Order: sequence, then structure tokens, then C-alpha cells
Amino acid sequence: MSPRPLVFITGASSGIGQALALRYRQAGYRLALVARRTAEIQAWADASGLGADDFRIYRADVAQPDSIIAAGTECMAEQGLPDVVIANAGISVGMDTSERKDLDVMARTFATNNLGMAATFHPFVPGMVQRGSGTLVGIGSVAGIRGLPGHGAYCSSKAAVISYCESLRGELRPSGVRVVTLCPGYIDTPLTRQNRYAMPFLMQPADFADKAYAAIGAGIRYRVIPWQMGVVGKLLRLLPSGLFDRLLAGRPRKHRTGHAHGGAADGAIKDRQN
Repeated sequence: MSPRPLVFITGASSGIGQALALRYRQAGYRLALVARRTAEIQAWADASGLGADDFRIYRADVAQPDSIIAAGTECMAEQGLPDVVIANAGISVGMDTSERKDLDVMARTFATNNLGMAATFHPFVPGMVQRGSGTLVGIGSVAGIRGLPGHGAYCSSKAAVISYCESLRGELRPSGVRVVTLCPGYIDTPLTRQNRYAMPFLMQPADFADKAYAAIGAGIRYRVIPWQMGVVGKLLRLLPSGLFDRLLAGRPRKHRTGHAHGGAADGAIKDRQN
């Protein structure tokens, strides 16, 4: 009898990562759950009634390539080669280019959101290519479609996620390994609740997870969730730069490090990118 399929999810300690884990568990998958905060995963697993055969927890910092590569290698040794790998962990922090310390914020954002994604996929690619199947999922963001004031690090990192996944998809297409890019809009998590601006079409994590699971299973190459934000993104992309700049003039900026009000501190690893 073949073992149940396996999904490897980073940023699984809360929010979207946790919602995706629950959705895949409901579909009969075994879970490989990765985060820096492993105690939160264990508490959730206990509360959810997961059995010992249902999941494993791996502690890793995706911003440190050797750390996440080691977690992937350990997963394959303990649970086998995953069927689906979801690079979901990321950070979202406001920045001001005139502030020297915010250049470090930008470096940390790219280390987590971009290098961390490539390092998450890295250990699994050879095995998936040899097997001739597997799905690599990169979590981008609608914020990667156009740059928003105060979001320079985050928007540019998510634009890079979209391009990176597109490149990887072309590279792996002949092998049978699929690459899926998902771009969430606004998802209701503790960190998005700190945003100082309107969040249209706000979704609950479970609703996002349902739609993401369906898109991943169908092998959709690129999808914005919810679809309404996809329409918004396309319209923003079509706007002339001058009009776009005028529309965003005076828009509240994302909190910078040390400027958050309540909740988790800005810069904390999270599994949602808005």
C-alpha cells in the first residue's frame, strides 16, 4: 500500500501556513511543518488531534539557507520525498530608503522572501526531477504587481518571487515537476491587522486555503486569490505611471521596524505576505 501523500510547508506556525496545513490534512496528506516557532505548531497539532503518523515538525530559519536545506533533508530522511512543497514563510516590513538601518531591513526581507524560497525548493528538486513528478508552490503577493509607497522592500521581493517562479517553471517543465505561483490579496491574520489602510476583499485564512488547495491540485501556473484582487492588480498594471503615482499620493505607509502598534513586532517571521 502506498503511503499517503506528503506536503512540506514553511511558515506553518500560524495564519496561512496553519490554514494550508489543516486543508491538506483534511485531504489525507501527511504534514511536514516548518517554522522557527515550533512550539506554536506543536500546540496547534495537539489541539487539532493530529496523530504521530500525521505530521513532523522541523525547526528552520528560511533566511539561513543551510538551516532550511537541513530541514528539507531531514524531512526526506524521515518522511520521504514530498509531493507538494509550499514556500510560504516570509516577512513584510515597511522601509524608508533614507534610513540606513532600513537597508538592513531590505536585506533581511530578500534573504527571507527570495533566497529563502529558493533554498526551500533546493533539496527537493533533484528527487522530484528523478521521480518525474512533484509540485513546488511559491507564495507571492498582489503587492508584487506594482510598487507601493513605504513597501519598497516587500513589493520588490514579491515581484522577484513572481519572476523567479516563472523562471523555475520553464526550467522544470520538461521534467514533469510543476511550479505554481500564488499571489494572495489581503488575508485576515494578526499582522495584517496592523495595516493602517483599507484592505479590500479581505479573506479568512481558511477560505484562502480552500482556493489555494484547489489551484495547486489543478496545477495552475499563476493565480491571484481572491480573483477580485486579480482584477485590481491587472487594472493597476495598466494605469499610466503618472496616474498611478497621483492615486497613491498620501496613502498610509506600512509600519517600519519598531513602529508597530500592538500585536507581533514588525519584522517577525510570518506566513502571510501583506
